[in-house]
Amino acid sequence: MAIEIVVPALGESVTEATVGQWFKQPGDAVNADEPVLELETDKVTLEVPAPASGVLADIKVPQGTTVAVGSVLGSIREGAAAGPSASKPKTAPPLAATRLAEAPAAPAAPRTAPGANGDMPPAPAARKLMEEKGISATDVQGSGRRGQILKSDVIAAAAKPASTSAPPPDAAPAQARADAAAFAPLASSSAPVTAA
Repeated sequence: MAIEIVVPALGESVTEATVGQWFKQPGDAVNADEPVLELETDKVTLEVPAPASGVLADIKVPQGTTVAVGSVLGSIREGAAAGPSASKPKTAPPLAATRLAEAPAAPAAPRTAPGANGDMPPAPAARKLMEEKGISATDVQGSGRRGQILKSDVIAAAAKPASTSAPPPDAAPAQARADAAAFAPLASSSAPVTAA
């Protein structure tokens, strides 16, 4: 009997997610509550566990696809792991340990660095998109709470051409000096001001 893997409830205001990565492929043995795939939202990246033990029968939604809460992502055949693939669960823990060992090797600075205009780090989906597009957090104007950079902010920043018409960095001080020079005769005037 096939058991469906569905998109879980993601939060009060979150209605959709993007399939980030499948940890298992069709035919791989899975244990109940073992992570099968990763979903990404603007707010969080989460792992979806297997609803039962068995063999991953199929993947209905490929990586990078946006799905709604409750959508079917794939299915698991129950009890199929007891057959010829019984040796696969013995290889699964080292793969999980390898995946955990690789996670710290990822660059941690973008994950914990605050946004350019706020004290919040970029949202997980925004951080991943910035890494893919080669965009720095300082190049993106965050529109989220406390200046957090959201995925839509990164998309907007990637769509903008590089700014080449920026004023010279010393333009503001030069204007301030000109303004000060214009008001200098007034400040040095020794004539008393009398009320009429």
